[in-house]
Parts: sequence; C-alpha cells; structure tokens
Amino acid sequence: MIKNFDLKDYNLIFVISNHGSGSKIIKYAKQHGVSGGTVFFGKGTVKNKILEFLEISETKKEIVLMIADKNTAKTTLDALNTKFSFHKANYGIAFSTPIKCILGARSCKCAFDMSKRSVEDKMYNAIFTIVDKGKAESVIEAAEKAGSKGGTIINARGSGIHETSKVFSMEIEPEKEIVLILSETQLTDAITLSIKENLQIEEPGNGIIFVLDVDETYGIY
Repeated sequence: MIKNFDLKDYNLIFVISNHGSGSKIIKYAKQHGVSGGTVFFGKGTVKNKILEFLEISETKKEIVLMIADKNTAKTTLDALNTKFSFHKANYGIAFSTPIKCILGARSCKCAFDMSKRSVEDKMYNAIFTIVDKGKAESVIEAAEKAGSKGGTIINARGSGIHETSKVFSMEIEPEKEIVLILSETQLTDAITLSIKENLQIEEPGNGIIFVLDVDETYGIY
C-alpha cells in the first residue's frame, strides 16, 4: 500500500529536438531529477517557402519522453530551455502534460484517483493522430487548413482488430504514423474536425485522434 505522503502528481515531458540531441537531453534532465527517458525518431514539417522550393522542408527529429513529478518537470523544462535554447526559432519544442496514474514505474508513485488535481485554463493542446503510413502528410495538410503551423511525424506500428493482414498465413502488423500537433486551445476543435473529415477518421481502421492538455510550453512561435 502506498502511503499518502509518498503520492505525487506526475507529468509527462515531451521534447521535440533536432536529430542527435535526444541522448544529450536525457543526460541533462537526469541532472535535474528525472530518472530516465525514451527516444523516438520522427520528422518535422517546416513552413518555409525557401525550404519547400529546395525540397528540404522535412527535417529529422528526435522525440524524448520523460516522466517526473510536477515540480521536477517544471524545473527540468526551465533548465532544458536554458541549456538547449528552445526559446530560439527551430531549436526545438518542449512541453509537459499531466498523468492520471502510472503503472510499472518503480521510481514513481501516484494515486489512481487524481480527480482532485487543480484545473487551470490551458493555452495549448497536444493533438495526436494515428494513421496508416503514408497518410501523415494528409493529416498535416488538413490541420493547416484549420490554422495549424505544422507538426511532427513519428513512425510506429499498429495491432488493432482492423489493422492486421496475412501473407503466407503470417499476420503482418502494418506500419503507422503518429502526427503530433501543438495547437492553441481556440483552434483545437477546428483542427481536429478538419482532420476527422478529410481523413474520414470515424471509418473503421482509418485512424485515431486524441487530445491532451498541455501545462508548460517552450519553443512555440
């Protein structure tokens, strides 16, 4: 049984950085109380006419996920922003979002009932869209029609009931793409609606959209 004084509110820290920076970010975060993290590879979409003309508007990205208690997450994000200059254009984006509960993490103890967490007005939301490989660009285009400035594409794979096929009697799990878009709250409904309609998300197997509140943000312009 977890004692009440052991319970804490935890946040999930997202850092979207340039290729090769992920391990450095985790190493620096550990110096500020974070126990560790996970690095994913993806690509970012840059809204720049010159880069688009040169056909180099997509850039390799590393996405770092880390868990820390709310206070540590705040101080860590501040420190990372100072160290890696997220406040400068194209240096990266960092944000945190609250976690309801954690299972399987020995270093983190939190309550299952977190309904009493304070509710504050949020300036940004994180919109996650999971689609088949090759459709991420369509998600970005649909989001931009509704006011989005771009997003980050993460490679993944799915194993849902509508998402497997067989080749020579072997089940094949198709590759997926996860599109992460940070949106101002007043634009979130319009962006999600545009993605839903353009990608026909509500049709079985076409994709999933979910939205998270964001606490702290750095690097958004």
